[in-house]
Amino acid sequence: MYWVRRGTILVSLFLIISFIAWFVPRALDPTRVSPERRARDRLWVNSSPYFWDRQLCRWVSICGLNHLRRDPAALFRPKPSVGGDDGDDEDAGDLAFGELRRRALAADFSPRSWEEPDDPSEDSTGAYVRQRADTKRNHTERRKILKDIPDYVTKYAPLVHLYSGEQFWPSDIREHIQHMNVSVNGEMLNSTKKWTLNNLNKLNEHRGFVVLHSLDDVETRPEWLHSHFNRPGPYPDNGDEHPIVDDDDMPMYRKEHTSWFDVDKQHPLHRIADPRPRTHRRQPRSEPPRLARRGHKPDADGYSKAPAVLVIVDKGSGVVDAFWFFFYSYNLGQTVLGLRFGNHVGDWEHCMIRFENGEPRGIFFSEHEGGQAYAWDAIEKRGVRPVIYSAVGSHAMYPLPGEHPYVLPFRMLKDVTDKGPIWDPSLNNYAYHYDYTKENRWDTRDPWDDKVSRVGKVDSLVPAASNPDAPTSWFHYRGRWGDEVYTLADIRQWRLFGQYHYVTGPSGPKFKHLDRSKLCQSYRCRILYKIDPKRTWY
Repeated sequence: MYWVRRGTILVSLFLIISFIAWFVPRALDPTRVSPERRARDRLWVNSSPYFWDRQLCRWVSICGLNHLRRDPAALFRPKPSVGGDDGDDEDAGDLAFGELRRRALAADFSPRSWEEPDDPSEDSTGAYVRQRADTKRNHTERRKILKDIPDYVTKYAPLVHLYSGEQFWPSDIREHIQHMNVSVNGEMLNSTKKWTLNNLNKLNEHRGFVVLHSLDDVETRPEWLHSHFNRPGPYPDNGDEHPIVDDDDMPMYRKEHTSWFDVDKQHPLHRIADPRPRTHRRQPRSEPPRLARRGHKPDADGYSKAPAVLVIVDKGSGVVDAFWFFFYSYNLGQTVLGLRFGNHVGDWEHCMIRFENGEPRGIFFSEHEGGQAYAWDAIEKRGVRPVIYSAVGSHAMYPLPGEHPYVLPFRMLKDVTDKGPIWDPSLNNYAYHYDYTKENRWDTRDPWDDKVSRVGKVDSLVPAASNPDAPTSWFHYRGRWGDEVYTLADIRQWRLFGQYHYVTGPSGPKFKHLDRSKLCQSYRCRILYKIDPKRTWY
């Protein structure tokens, strides 16, 4: 009887812990679960060939228990024998395998201009050409090309501290799709067509779930997944870093005088009157003198061969949003109790700086759990440029180095940032102007919604004058940039308490709510005027 009671207590505790671990992530998840998503989840559970595995998955949210194993960020690769069989060539033998591989890949995938097609025998539309294209353009095309990026966007461009121990560095979307094929509704697309940035939106013609699927097993860690050769060089440390002011009198939130934080072309900028009598209003704090811009020309320091993507969106009333998108070929999830969750192929992160009449007012970071918005004066700067910290593996963006817990208590699940190599995206980027009013209303909805037409207008995105021939087809691609969530039958997959080892790759920049009037992606948007270094998981 004693052992029955003890066993009952242990089973009850296990069930209670399982329920809490299953319920908490769902309660904190900012996204709404649709009926279609629930139906896909049922199909996913049924993909397991084992009866008990399916039952454990349904009732206690433990799936693929027999697949659990370590998932290191990088695999050990021994040094090769290069030189002769007798090993006389010591200098060559001392070169690490990774360095040799990086040199070879850097030669194979050297950056090319937008004007040069992926296939030398094709033009930017995929048609074969025999002679130089006509450089004359009609009046509409000239208008598109002559629209340049505002100077203030480059002046206040962000600087990104990548993690010092990062294994998956910035990637070029052009190279990424060279290592992918296409899957539609879980079946490989039978096509001989070469997919490039110039024709990727043609995949929207296919009905169903369209994803780019890796040609390689990602657990073998192919070199293109790491993108080692895109690691930025050392950035000059001039000591002009603008520290965060720890002022207890500065409020976390405050009232603004204009509605710059909630603007679009249907809701123009307006002034906000203070309802209190003038005699009771607090006198504004004196603004600190603005630091001077760095006094030297940009050079190769902080340069990455992987271009960032800059999208300028005019919201009217003098308000302009500058979206900086950063792409990585792989997202390495974080670990909980030694188990890794949240891996996926393809990773889009972004920040957005909102300008009012050329002056920066606020910035949004794509942190975990929906992201966070900050007032311009709250964040760290180097000169006048904001400093962002990219988390190891997940590449989520934060305003401070250190640990950033989310979803789970006791810092069980956390992102980690530090002052690693600085990436300066202003030195190498694909720049565009985007007019969301030219889109059909449904065209920026959830890319997985199969109730709408798959092909929409493609003239809403215009290359900037800095790269007038940049392709725009890839921007309108509605599918995912990485593998669909692996089935429970796949030995690489497991799910514990609602968290997957591998999840589906992300959608592209077009579906990050570029038309939003608020600073945040979500409807509820709080702007922080002071950074809390002790921010908690909730």
